Amino acid sequence: MSHQERQQRLKEKVDARIEAATDEKGILLVLTGNGKGKSTAAFGTVCRAVGHGQTAAVAQFIKGSWACGERDLLQSHGVPFAVMATGFTWETQSRELDMAAAQKVWDDAKAWLKDPAINLVVLDELTYMLSYDYLNIDEVLEAIANRPALQHVVVTGRGAHRRLVEMADTVSEIRPVKHAFDAGIKAQLGLDY
Repeated sequence: MSHQERQQRLKEKVDARIEAATDEKGILLVLTGNGKGKSTAAFGTVCRAVGHGQTAAVAQFIKGSWACGERDLLQSHGVPFAVMATGFTWETQSRELDMAAAQKVWDDAKAWLKDPAINLVVLDELTYMLSYDYLNIDEVLEAIANRPALQHVVVTGRGAHRRLVEMADTVSEIRPVKHAFDAGIKAQLGLDY
């Protein structure tokens, strides 16, 4: 069989799958795993949506108040952010402070998850809020399940809860192979943050 014949058969299979995919709905995408790039992938999705003239909103859990290139760029294009701004839990060392900050960000996120004018909501590092019991998983899953029918949601973070994974339409697990930090290289402006 020639290369052209193989490619034609492949094209027919792909075309048939595309033709069979007729449902249109908001997608719940979970980006999890121990590898680097989950939040970066979510921000790429926000850029894609905004580039198509759609609206997006971002809730950042765990993140600190340090400079964030993605946030600076996207806010200048009208994307609202709610940022926990407490840093990592090993820095605050205060469960009460972290829970209060998480709840404040979650309150903004809940409002966005009810707004049909927002096409995409990113819940960055939400998985930690669930595994640390900072937020009630039943409330979070209910808010995601009851969002507007065509609204997309991207959840990032390690160790995604089993119930979140089951609910999701698409789940990608980012696996670490090698990381510069493990070799003593510090985080780089423009690449890591």
